Amino acid sequence: MIRPEKMVPAQSGLAATVWAEVCAAAEFAAEHEPKLLGMLDDVVLSRTSLGNAVAVRLARKLSRRDMNRDELEPLIRTLLKSNPVVVDCMAADLRAVVERDAACHSVLEPLLFFKGFHALATYRVAHVLWQEGRHLLALLFQSVGSEVFGVDIHPAAQIGCGILLDHGTGFVVGETAIIENNVSMLHEVTLGGTGKEKGGARHPVVRSGVLIGAGAKVLGRVEIGECAKIAASSVVLADVAAHTTVAGVPAVQVAVNADLCEPALGMKQCIDGEV
Repeated sequence: MIRPEKMVPAQSGLAATVWAEVCAAAEFAAEHEPKLLGMLDDVVLSRTSLGNAVAVRLARKLSRRDMNRDELEPLIRTLLKSNPVVVDCMAADLRAVVERDAACHSVLEPLLFFKGFHALATYRVAHVLWQEGRHLLALLFQSVGSEVFGVDIHPAAQIGCGILLDHGTGFVVGETAIIENNVSMLHEVTLGGTGKEKGGARHPVVRSGVLIGAGAKVLGRVEIGECAKIAASSVVLADVAAHTTVAGVPAVQVAVNADLCEPALGMKQCIDGEV
């Protein structure tokens, strides 16, 4: 069962703080890279909030014959205006990228260019639609997001805030999966089921602070305990205790995490105790 306190932003007003950082970075970029002025003005400089900027960026990315930008942008903007907690989650996601990805230097970069953030933001919009009972429209966002970003997240999945989806390519999350706050996952991670049965809880639960390495597969209704670490390319078919590291096919415990910090924040990929 999901714990509600794990699915809300850790800081109130975070969106406003991150938005100020985005604007400052955009003004600097506009001055030093005039070739980007058109995009910077459209996405950031002419906008009044982070929610509006995200709506524009997603609309530019997701527009298709099925739904063009003139339809997508006001739809997303309205949904985010009505759900400010979602915008706070997006702000926490942006901050997570800056703090955990060594290749990122400002919150402007993932807003404009990182498809891991774009895919996660698309899921967040689709999830709002799913919760409102607008399932077909939510599935449209899932479908187009999968085509554009190479990331397939079912809109019914429950995902907390401060998520780093590094690179994103090949990332898959099933319908009943739960991911709590401050989780980091790399490309080609799957949180999937083990069969074709419908209904019921059949996908993984990932508790806060977890780090899941590239190519790892977590299958079935297993629970990954707080601050656990799953090594790259592992196949997890059973529960993982909190503060432990598992590796292998099938995955087995290989270390107990000596410190109590969240592996998701440190992004240390090697197995504890290795040089």
